[in-house]
Amino acid sequence: ATNLSEITGQVMQEFERYLQQHPTDTVVVVDDLASTMAVAIVTKKHGIRLAHIAAGTRSFDINMPKEVNRLVIDGLSDILFTAGASNNSIANREGAELSKVYMVGNILMDNLRFIHDKLQRPAVIDELGLKGKDYFVFTLNRKVLLGEENRDNLERMVRAILTNAHGLPVIAPLRGLAAGAVESFLSDTDRKAFHIIASLPYLAFSWLTEHAKAIITDSGNVAEEATFNHVPCITLNSYTENIETVKIGTNVLVGEDAQVLGKAVADAAVGQWKEGALPERWDGRSADRMLRILEGEKA
Repeated sequence: ATNLSEITGQVMQEFERYLQQHPTDTVVVVDDLASTMAVAIVTKKHGIRLAHIAAGTRSFDINMPKEVNRLVIDGLSDILFTAGASNNSIANREGAELSKVYMVGNILMDNLRFIHDKLQRPAVIDELGLKGKDYFVFTLNRKVLLGEENRDNLERMVRAILTNAHGLPVIAPLRGLAAGAVESFLSDTDRKAFHIIASLPYLAFSWLTEHAKAIITDSGNVAEEATFNHVPCITLNSYTENIETVKIGTNVLVGEDAQVLGKAVADAAVGQWKEGALPERWDGRSADRMLRILEGEKA
């Protein structure tokens, strides 16, 4: 399969076969991928109960492929499991009268609780002689930040990080295009402070972010995990799909503005950061709540 429509079609065919061979009461789908949407459509064509984890998530930009997926999946679902109050209000506002909406919290936090004792200290920490809470983590993935037309601004952003980090090293697990772009901006002196490393396995990356002084990222999931771990997080985006990370958690949005980013980095470096709290029901017990609801609701 080469494009999303082909992938969607193939998943629909395969899942149709699966349902024909396996009696099913409920299908639980997660997130907002093309494959999630494909499974949701087939489920409802078969008249089977559909539950959606991470429902009510919106960017309000219909040009994003994921936004189309979300609207379709939420529109079809019988049970909407949301991560927070803002997602709840979106689900209700969009007329979820056919569905039942439950705020169960963020399932990602269950995972953080589950893996906590299994985290792996990455080699780079000892190689740089660090102790923890004495470095920044930087990740970059969004295509809009990496496009040729934005290269100058990306360089300004990298420069703003280096200038304002107060001598704290920056560890940047980057790959491919992101690694190449950032590498091209760094002088030999910069490389003593800004360390591009290969992407890390999840358990090592989670150790790295949990023990960071602060995180600079364009990833919503990384920002959510930072809130759970009470680590200051600077998000290179003008919106987040989980506004709880900003309203209640440790996250701030700086858009793509190098100046605003620089100020946030300087604040984080000297420990001047808001006191973040755990959003309601981000306690790592979301799965328990979902199971109780699924068992309690009659199919």
